[in-house]
Amino acid sequence: MAAGAEHGLKRIVWQSKFMEYSADFLHTSCMHSLILILDQFTTRLLSSCCKMSNLMSEGITIVEDLHKNREPVPEMKAIYFMRPTAMCVDAFINDFKPKPKYKAAYVFFTDYCPDDLFDKMKKNCAKHIKVCKEINISFLPLEAQVSVDSFSLLWPSIVDQTLETIANQIVTLCATLDEYPGVRYKKYSQPALTHFTCLAELVDNKLARHYELDDNSKKKGKTQAQLLIVDRALDPVSPILHELTFQAMAYDLIPIKDNNYEYKLKDGSKKEALLNEEDELWVKLRHMHIAEDLAVGADAEGQKVKDPMRMLLPVLLHPHDTTDKIRAVLLYIFSLNGTTAENLNKLIQHVKIEDESGYILNWKHLGVPILSTPSMFSFRKQPRKDRSDKETYNVSRWTPVIKDIMEDAVENKLEVKDWPYQSECPSAWNGSRAVSARQKHKGSSPDDLRSGSRLIVFVLGGVSYSEMRCAYEVTHANKSCEVIIGSTHILTPRGLLEDIYNLDK
Repeated sequence: MAAGAEHGLKRIVWQSKFMEYSADFLHTSCMHSLILILDQFTTRLLSSCCKMSNLMSEGITIVEDLHKNREPVPEMKAIYFMRPTAMCVDAFINDFKPKPKYKAAYVFFTDYCPDDLFDKMKKNCAKHIKVCKEINISFLPLEAQVSVDSFSLLWPSIVDQTLETIANQIVTLCATLDEYPGVRYKKYSQPALTHFTCLAELVDNKLARHYELDDNSKKKGKTQAQLLIVDRALDPVSPILHELTFQAMAYDLIPIKDNNYEYKLKDGSKKEALLNEEDELWVKLRHMHIAEDLAVGADAEGQKVKDPMRMLLPVLLHPHDTTDKIRAVLLYIFSLNGTTAENLNKLIQHVKIEDESGYILNWKHLGVPILSTPSMFSFRKQPRKDRSDKETYNVSRWTPVIKDIMEDAVENKLEVKDWPYQSECPSAWNGSRAVSARQKHKGSSPDDLRSGSRLIVFVLGGVSYSEMRCAYEVTHANKSCEVIIGSTHILTPRGLLEDIYNLDK
């Protein structure tokens, strides 16, 4: 494979079955150049993990958009890398009817192609298709240890069909990593959140089917990996805080789209900067504090905040941006695990959003308590670790809840009653604290068992940049386990508030 591709997830994707199949085809083909045809998703996928020079070294000289008009090149063979959707299949068929645009087609789907679409292709242009394969890559390797899907949706907006697709994408990530993990999920007592566990069941069943038989016709056993499935209700604080590390702050305050930042030079001309892992300075700086919050529940000296309202009022009375005031009110409500209806109405009036109260009220759709309740199903907050002796900056004392979860998982400290396994526990994680119902034997030393293991964390409903950073920090601190974090999409504070506001639209 070509040198210079990304590390971690990106390198793994670059060295995936798609490139292996296309390279094998190229080496056995009498043609010296190929056309690569991509849809919108696969364009983003390849762009995230390779350069044009990498493709050219594999014999690909032209890259085209599947959904745009293209000139016929009947003497060349074409590789189609696309999603198995009706739109993509119809566009493909149109390339060969009534007259073929290319000499032959080599088709690679990102994941499972439904039978009706496969039969449609076969009926209309079977003689032109030389290869048709499903290669199980339907996720975006955003960074070395970060993966995202293609759904900018919060949990209440997700329907069964979307959930099915998300499960498929998680399975393709595991397949690309060659991992068959034990699947665990956060168990909630309140009925509004229990149905989200069906995602864990879907993923576990699909993994079992995928690994039913390996290349040697033998059933693949569980690997040294865990997959934790959590949802946004676990930690509503992190994605609305002003994070003071470079990457999170940049995406919070600067208009950055698709990792591109456009800025003006002194002469008035515009220039673009691409913020990705090709930029060594960006990789070095992105997790660093910008100097070199109610959210913590304690002041800088570690004393518990007894009256959070006294800290909130100056923010509401100051001529701050309305969005920042909404974020402050939410932090106040989250810190109390909900407030009274009377108090809530006063807060909404202070911020002057009586006609836009959905910014605050709609968090209930995520299972986050806005109104305090004595119900037996009341929301139980995740216990937090004491990190008072580890923080460097007084203004950066909040640590995302997901970091506690990652550390406890790596150290085998997650309680099974709170984080049950969907089926069986991999032997590498079957220690004294985390024992599945199916396996009761004692494990060896956790460090010996988990050497070279992976922890995959999937957050349903979006992940913040501060939570992404945690994957790197926990990996760095625990050399024996690599942590990979994935989600449906990336969250910024303002973007999340707009998503919340639109939930009841």
